Amino acid sequence: MPTPGLVFGNIYLFIIYLFIFHQISPWIYRLFWILCFQTPQPLSPPPPTTTFLFAGEFSPSFGHQIPGEAMATSEPRATGEEQDPNAANLRPPTGTYEYAWMHGCTRKLGMKICGFLQKNNSLEERGRLAGQKNLLSCDNSDRDSRYRRTETDFSNLFARDLLPAKNGEEPTIQFLLEVVEILTNYIKKTFDRSTKVLDFHHPHQLLEGMEGFNLELSDQPESLEQILVDCRDTLKYGIRTGHPRFFNQLSSGLDIIGLAGEWLTSTANTNMFTYEIAPVFVLMEQLTLKKMREMIGWPGGEGDGLFSPGGAISNMYSVMMARYKYFPEVKTKGMSAAPRLVLFTSEHSHYSIKKAGAALGFGTDNVILLSTDERGRVIPADLEAKIIAAKQKGYVPLFVNATAGSTVYGAFDPINEIADICEKYNLWLHVDGAWGGGLLMSRKHRHKLNGVERANSVTWNPHKMMGVPLQCSAILVREKGILAGCNSMCAGYLFQPDKQYDVTYDTGDKAIQCGRHVDIFKFWLMWKAKGTIGFEQHIDKCLDLSQYLYNKIKNREGFQMVFDGVPQHTNVCFWYIPPSLRGMPDSNEWREKLHRVAPKIKAMMMESGTTMVGYQPQGNKVNFFRMVVSNAAATQSDIDFLIDEIERMGQDL
Repeated sequence: MPTPGLVFGNIYLFIIYLFIFHQISPWIYRLFWILCFQTPQPLSPPPPTTTFLFAGEFSPSFGHQIPGEAMATSEPRATGEEQDPNAANLRPPTGTYEYAWMHGCTRKLGMKICGFLQKNNSLEERGRLAGQKNLLSCDNSDRDSRYRRTETDFSNLFARDLLPAKNGEEPTIQFLLEVVEILTNYIKKTFDRSTKVLDFHHPHQLLEGMEGFNLELSDQPESLEQILVDCRDTLKYGIRTGHPRFFNQLSSGLDIIGLAGEWLTSTANTNMFTYEIAPVFVLMEQLTLKKMREMIGWPGGEGDGLFSPGGAISNMYSVMMARYKYFPEVKTKGMSAAPRLVLFTSEHSHYSIKKAGAALGFGTDNVILLSTDERGRVIPADLEAKIIAAKQKGYVPLFVNATAGSTVYGAFDPINEIADICEKYNLWLHVDGAWGGGLLMSRKHRHKLNGVERANSVTWNPHKMMGVPLQCSAILVREKGILAGCNSMCAGYLFQPDKQYDVTYDTGDKAIQCGRHVDIFKFWLMWKAKGTIGFEQHIDKCLDLSQYLYNKIKNREGFQMVFDGVPQHTNVCFWYIPPSLRGMPDSNEWREKLHRVAPKIKAMMMESGTTMVGYQPQGNKVNFFRMVVSNAAATQSDIDFLIDEIERMGQDL
């Protein structure tokens, strides 16, 4: 039992120690910081120090510098045995458990001592310490440590354990960090040319279940561990549309800035129908649409527009506005209030024009197809002849669609000559620039859309030629007010006229939909990151690559172009003729055999997963390959690889 004198003596000594401790606390503080807050290397490698440059200086090769491009500079990380990014990877290596436990104990002790030291440091000294590079306050350190992946048993966690559940913050953070790890591994592999474009399985195989991946829905909740496996497998069995050797669709590529924009859009999870709930996004949309109208050539960017769920819906908007312009009573009384109206479009145009005719009550018989030349461009004289013929039958011509970049041939209709005819007969002129509208960004190629400023409406899909993540399609109209007049229904529970702000910023009443996804942010963010010049460089590069492909195969043995001449867009259309069919006379039997070549090669491509390119027939032409380039990651070596693969796979057909 200690005596009272001993107790008071110890207290006296403790006070002296505290006084001395207070004087040297800044240095002790630093020591405790190093001992208690430096994350152990085996548990979590230190993050690299990165100097961020510009979006245009990102390499799509992840670590392989492109000539002439600056790379972000990073300190090398400590690396051990390479792990399979597709493995579960839900826990740190077992050898770090006891180290992590000891680190946790010292961290808790250090937090208490560090907190005491901070209270005793002068404000000036704390400010000096806070300003030191790489020296954060204890509070900040604690906050940052929560955003590091730690050992978490997801097999015993469920969606109900995540926010807004009580104590759900830590499981939520760890779950999302795992999701980010899955996504970043996928992104890195997408740009790795040694990775397959796809791991093909037939529908019945996926429906029956693949290695624990089951598409069936269950009544009972599954663990977060299974959910993470499902996330990983969904990407594994899908198509890497951002792969440099994916040439199958008009939409391809994986833009990192656009991806970030899509993540943030989903986090915001709002609706575009009113300024009230999407103020920033609504303003972004209006400013971006105005900039696009300026690039079309409408004075001062005047007019209207909005982003819609794809080019087919944008084209449908144009038909609706044309009908409302000339026959507004159809809005209330239906098609019986109008005469027999006819629409005109190219035989090579997108099928959405015929679909709009069917959906809006015109009927597909009243969508008149126009003849084209050998390159797929509308013949203006045929348009005028068919307008006259329709009028003679008592029909009322209403609408003409000119295509700027057709889906298969990449053809650009002669807009100026078509506009002359539309003005002569007082018809609505729409330009479907879903595929080719991006060329307006290029000083070198925008002349292919000469006359677009004379159109009444324009469809423009940034998610195609400009590489914006799906979906991002704009309908732009020259006449302000017609979009709202055509579609408004004045729903009082959404579009109250007596709100405290300018209600002209409420966009929902001029859209077909009520709920409208935020498609603008990723596009706006990419435009900010790249500038107009960045989009121009991307478009010019893609067209240069298509020129490279054309030059490579136009006189190559075994290849035959579908039409003569340099392609107008990135579409390069050709047949591959295997050795067994070379030198044979043209006949029905020969064409039937050639018709089967492209599908067989495409099937082998998908089975091997090395590359993907589209094919189709067109009119009386048998199946041919249609190569398109819109991926920023594609290079000449990828074009070479595609041609080599076609030759290798088709050699014995």
